[in-house]
Amino acid sequence: MDELLDLLSNLFPEVDFETEDRLVDDKILDSYDLDSIVTEIEDQFGVTIPAELVNADHFNSAEDMYDLIQGLDE
Repeated sequence: MDELLDLLSNLFPEVDFETEDRLVDDKILDSYDLDSIVTEIEDQFGVTIPAELVNADHFNSAEDMYDLIQGLDE
């Protein structure tokens, strides 16, 4: 989780990924931001995130993203 938080904080230093849990719903992140995050996660964690999983269910919080990565890594 720390590695993901570092990645996200480097991309978007103005966002508190440790506490925000409505990143997409509250429009803190937009589709372009999600594209950047997906690319970085795929590169850093060696996973492929299918386009149908790039939505608020999986990207509203860092914890949601971490759960997604763990599920893809299995």
